[in-house]
Amino acid sequence: MILIDGKKYRDELLEEYKKKVEDLSISLAIIQVGNNEASNLYITNKIKYSSQVGINVEYFNLDTEDEKEVEELINQLNENDNITGIILQSPTPNMNYDRLAEMIDSKKDVDGFTKENIYKLYMKEEAIIPCTVKGIIKLLDHYNIPISGSNICIIGRGNIVGKPLALALTNRDATVTLCHSKTKKLKDITKKADIIISAVGKPNMITEDMVKKDFVGIDVGINKVNGKTVGDFDFENIKDKASYITPVPGGVGPMTIAMIIDNLIEMAEKN
Repeated sequence: MILIDGKKYRDELLEEYKKKVEDLSISLAIIQVGNNEASNLYITNKIKYSSQVGINVEYFNLDTEDEKEVEELINQLNENDNITGIILQSPTPNMNYDRLAEMIDSKKDVDGFTKENIYKLYMKEEAIIPCTVKGIIKLLDHYNIPISGSNICIIGRGNIVGKPLALALTNRDATVTLCHSKTKKLKDITKKADIIISAVGKPNMITEDMVKKDFVGIDVGINKVNGKTVGDFDFENIKDKASYITPVPGGVGPMTIAMIIDNLIEMAEKN
């Protein structure tokens, strides 16, 4: 079993990004509404790693319940040529997050969530790919794990990971089965999969009897159990059947942050 070390690869990428950023002028705008504890942690990391490679970060924390204030700020940032990319941190309490995020100029949509960017992904004209999706693909490529021709089972059909990931992997010639809470006989599907990617948020959901020998396990789940952070895989009992597997924490998570920077560099080069 080989442990897929997202933290180590992220640090290698950050060194590469530093050199690229030197030749580019990149500014990231982060908008937060309210004071969600989990959001605070995510934003701290986004600012930390972006600043570490030389990206200028402008952070806007709005203490408001008026959507118009957020709309006005997004419009200002869209029109500001000095801003490379915009992130609207979820959640936005008492506001329609999807509607507000859709207002971001698709060329500045770091998260890759606007309808225009998702449609381009659907049409195989990939522009900005959602960061977790891009991070998973980068990890598979880095460890020389074949995507083309592989039988891949994704568990979780969310808009942030499951659905866009299914499109991106299909674009790379994988055979993808997208499973969810209503899937019947899940074990029959996972047992045949070369690669299993779980993004559900349910601890120990994927057990040893659900996987074949030498499968590849990508665990996107983040769960708290007795004060410890664990994924969706029953890691200790499953790891010996894996050829490659991500730990939680330290697998996909660090790559998601790195791909924010990767997207920003791509956007700066294009625009």
